[in-house]
Amino acid sequence: MEAAAPGKPQKLPKVAKVKNKAPNEIQITAEQLLREAKERDLEIVAPPPRQKIADAVELADYRLRKRKTFEDNLRKNRLMISNWIKYALWEESQKEVQRARSIFERALDVDHRNITLWLKYAEMEMRNKQVNHARNIWDRAVTILPRANQFWYKYTYMEEMLGNVAGARAVFERWMEWQPDEQAWMTYVKFELRYSERERARDIYDRFVMTHPEPKNWIRFAKFEADGGNSSAARQLFERAVEFFGEDFLNDKLFIAFARFEESQREHDRARVIYKYALDHLPKEQCEEVYKSYTIHEKKYGDRSGIEDVIVSKRKFQYEEEVKANPLNYDAWFDYLRLVESEGDVETIRDTYERAIANVPPIQQKRYWRRYIYLWINYALREEMKNKDIERTRQVYKACLDLLPHKNFTFSKIWLLFAYFEIRQKELQAARKILGRGIGMCPREKLFRGYIDLEIQLREFDRCRILYEKFLEFDSANCSTWMKFAELELLLGDVDRARAIFELAIHQDVLDIPEVLWKAYIDFEINQEDHTRVRRLYRKLLEKTSHVKACINFHARLRYYFRVRVWVSFARFEAEATGPEGARKLFREANNYLRDEGREKEDRLHLLEGWKSFEEELGDDGEMDKVKALMPKRVKKQRRTQNDQGMDTGWEEYYDYIFPEDEASRPNLKLLAMAKMWKQTKGNLPESTEISNETSRDEEVSEPGVADSGEIPISGSESESEEDQEEEESSRAGKRLKTNDDHNSNSDKDDMSQSPKPS
Repeated sequence: MEAAAPGKPQKLPKVAKVKNKAPNEIQITAEQLLREAKERDLEIVAPPPRQKIADAVELADYRLRKRKTFEDNLRKNRLMISNWIKYALWEESQKEVQRARSIFERALDVDHRNITLWLKYAEMEMRNKQVNHARNIWDRAVTILPRANQFWYKYTYMEEMLGNVAGARAVFERWMEWQPDEQAWMTYVKFELRYSERERARDIYDRFVMTHPEPKNWIRFAKFEADGGNSSAARQLFERAVEFFGEDFLNDKLFIAFARFEESQREHDRARVIYKYALDHLPKEQCEEVYKSYTIHEKKYGDRSGIEDVIVSKRKFQYEEEVKANPLNYDAWFDYLRLVESEGDVETIRDTYERAIANVPPIQQKRYWRRYIYLWINYALREEMKNKDIERTRQVYKACLDLLPHKNFTFSKIWLLFAYFEIRQKELQAARKILGRGIGMCPREKLFRGYIDLEIQLREFDRCRILYEKFLEFDSANCSTWMKFAELELLLGDVDRARAIFELAIHQDVLDIPEVLWKAYIDFEINQEDHTRVRRLYRKLLEKTSHVKACINFHARLRYYFRVRVWVSFARFEAEATGPEGARKLFREANNYLRDEGREKEDRLHLLEGWKSFEEELGDDGEMDKVKALMPKRVKKQRRTQNDQGMDTGWEEYYDYIFPEDEASRPNLKLLAMAKMWKQTKGNLPESTEISNETSRDEEVSEPGVADSGEIPISGSESESEEDQEEEESSRAGKRLKTNDDHNSNSDKDDMSQSPKPS
């Protein structure tokens, strides 16, 4: 490629000037640009021009420059092996093998454990037909890094390609001394087999199974003998393997392979004996594959009855042994029943079920009966579905219900299954009697709900009302039941009944999830578009949550946060009903209420955050500034801690919130308290007593309006009120005034700032 003339500036392509800079109506995405660039090959860069060397001087100059570049790179970072390899391969391309060899040796001095470096070095020697050099490199590599299998593979392959079989064998022997993995041994065996050295291969296999004594390796050795036509040797190997592992480490795959070998030799009786021996000695969890192989063998070479009798009788014997050892092992009974059911003998199945259900748990605790009760359920379902014996099914259910200790516990599932069975037999009255008996003997939530769902499906709504009333008499604290009862009345179009149900619910003394119930009631009134009732409900809920005794029904977390959530929800409702001004009025009312109550500063903070979020959505900048002006600032304070005996143990840090409204009214009260404490201190303390003027350490650490409730450590006594903190601060202020007075009369003003801090 011709270069530009020297001294002549290169012309740059003209850039088109954009006249219309307005955005196009149809925008083009980056993905589209990349796709079009790839399609049009706009990303292809022209290759650099090729340099033509005319004489030896230019060649020497070129080599000098390249070598200088490589050496500079090595001086910059001599640990980068890729630079050494590139340098050596370039010297090789210049037919400077000696130089390339020198570079590789220098690189090995830097990092002799780099596998890639050794491989490239040896491959270079082999490309240049320097066999002895390559052999020397492989010897050094396997000596330094004997666990790098790549060196051994390459070394043996090179010797074999050169026809040096004895040398390759010697390398393999050196390799096997390190006891490599299984693939290395198999490579050695295949090497010997390529030269028809079966005796050597047999010896290698013998050493191999001793080095890696695993069942699959013994099976591989036996298969090698069988493929060679030596069946007696293969049989002996299998027998050796069984003896080698003993009864403690037997393996199912070994027996299956042994039996299949005998099957291939037409020794079916031997195969049966092997399978039986395996079933007798192997653990239960390892017998599954043996059973499958044994079944396949018998299907091929035996009769149907023989295989079924052998396998079924064997498994029956195992299950009989298990249930005999532990009659209360219900999992074993389930497996046994599944096996018996597969035979299809009705009388045998019934007899087995009767034996199983006769093993009643000795302890009347429900957790011991959970597995046992499913024996009865399976028994009844089989009699109904498979045997079609309706009367026997009814007797099974009755016997089960008579057996259960209903005074201690019951199973609602049995009552419901019995009732649904009677419904399938079109005995509706019998089903109702069963469910009524269950509710009368042992009322449970699941029974009530199942009975109510049944009556709803039958469209017997009067019965549903009666059942809901009984259910609420049984469990009046269940909010879900109250809501479902009201939902039923609402679906029936009786709004007054639904409202009355909600009113009864919210006046209960104890409720499990009262916040959900109140929300459902408020949502109900909102859907009815009765804003007056909604406001009344909100006011009643706020009154209930503000009173400590009335707040007992609520969860502990709601005692602190639910009240604020109610205010925010109330304000959101007013925003939708009357507009943002009504919501702001409520927010201001809530803020004043929480400020006057003065119990939880976190409540006020959460309220202001909710107000701020509301203004961000629906407000303007002016209202937002007003809300931000009300946000508190967080300060870090210290207070004394006491142990259980009432003695001071030191100081602890905590975070407090100071609201601008509280800060405005604080100085006057604090000044009066300080004067009072100063007067008391002056009258009680002797003149020689010195009091430190740093008993309170308050330090501001954050900007106003920044509050992170997750970083507030809760410490100290929970019963400590703000009045106690005010008295403590007033006491500290009085001590500070007394200290100032004493210091003014005895020393300089500079000494006042040097009082020691409490430890």
